[in-house]
Amino acid sequence: MKTILCYGDSLTYGAHPAGGRHEFEDRWPSELGRVLGTDKVRIIAEGLGGRTTVFDDLSSIADRNGARTLPTLLASHQPLDCVVIMLGTNDMKEYLCGSALGAAMGVKRLVEMVRKHPYDLGFPIPEVVIVAPPHCVGTDHPDLSPMFRHGMTESHLLAGHYERVAGDMNATFFDAATVAVADPQDGVHLDAENTRAIGAALAPVVSGLLDL
Repeated sequence: MKTILCYGDSLTYGAHPAGGRHEFEDRWPSELGRVLGTDKVRIIAEGLGGRTTVFDDLSSIADRNGARTLPTLLASHQPLDCVVIMLGTNDMKEYLCGSALGAAMGVKRLVEMVRKHPYDLGFPIPEVVIVAPPHCVGTDHPDLSPMFRHGMTESHLLAGHYERVAGDMNATFFDAATVAVADPQDGVHLDAENTRAIGAALAPVVSGLLDL
């Protein structure tokens, strides 16, 4: 049995573009587990709305800085065979980072943390999959439209930067924008079909990585 940590933001949480949350089976980590086989993998879905790679956002009671919460999760869920990181959308917010390159540097730091974490004796260093999130799209949403005005363009640059970082860090790369498109209701979140599509597309990537 392989254990996979899916580390992300509201897209991993399963936020619905019209508000609320997708049903459990419609979230991409759930679909990943279903396709890989529940007899072969144990999926730990760790998605938090607003989570960034490494940037502080004190507008929420929850700690949204991915670099600050990751070490605790690596410790509490070990041993881990794979960590799938899909973050960067919230980095596109102009008041936090607003730069695809900045998000890529944040992802690089997260990969370093996974690799250098002091795991208990005998536990493996997990494989890492870096996932570039789907692009932000135009929307009339009163909050998210101005929030991602510049980030909508920058989000199209995430895959290029992430792929380069993955190569530098000897990590596996996947571009979720090749299989999923954000819903224009809010320009960021995904409907159920597109959310499941990410999990299904990641399954052969993870399967090959873990020799399932």
